[in-house]
Amino acid sequence: MIKVEFLIFDLDGTLADTGRDLVTAVNYTLEALGLAILDDKRVISFVGDGVEELIKRALGEENNESCAQAMKIFREYYGDHLLDQTVLYPGVRECLGYFGAKRKVVISNKRQEFTVRIVQGLGIAPFFEDIVGGDAMPYKKPDPRLVEPYLQRFLIPREQTVIVGDGPNDILLAKNAGVWSCACLNGLVHRDNLLKLRPDYTCESLLELRGLFS
Repeated sequence: MIKVEFLIFDLDGTLADTGRDLVTAVNYTLEALGLAILDDKRVISFVGDGVEELIKRALGEENNESCAQAMKIFREYYGDHLLDQTVLYPGVRECLGYFGAKRKVVISNKRQEFTVRIVQGLGIAPFFEDIVGGDAMPYKKPDPRLVEPYLQRFLIPREQTVIVGDGPNDILLAKNAGVWSCACLNGLVHRDNLLKLRPDYTCESLLELRGLFS
């Protein structure tokens, strides 16, 4: 068991199952533009690099000229419906409580406004010292500059820091920052895409973190 003092959590697919609301918002956007909707798995496969990339991928290159309009439609709709079907994964609250004495932050590539509202709306904001969205900084995951300020601010060594997430960007962020990585295999990203990156640890549920880290 590894001793950690600082845990960094992803949001989508890690703390919260946001997939259904994202799919609904993307397909609402496509329908509003007169385009064919996409199946759930395809939309989910586009998640992880921020809203702009999500919309670009959903539109496809042939509809790229509609990106600005699509972004406006998506932001307005998703902003009104981001908690319609989004829920915490089982065991999240218990896990965060177990590590209550540890430093914890959320780092997501989702827009800051959406990230904060979801974390607050699900009632877990008090567990975290900071909530960072994709447009809050000049860089996104997997850029290690997202992690460095916290290591300096908290005075916590890399070997006592772990990044927990369900996406390749989370595992790559950990590798780039020189800290431990833990892949959540029950999130939005197919587990094979995570396992091929060789994360240091894996879990099916965040409750399993209690047996991996102290």
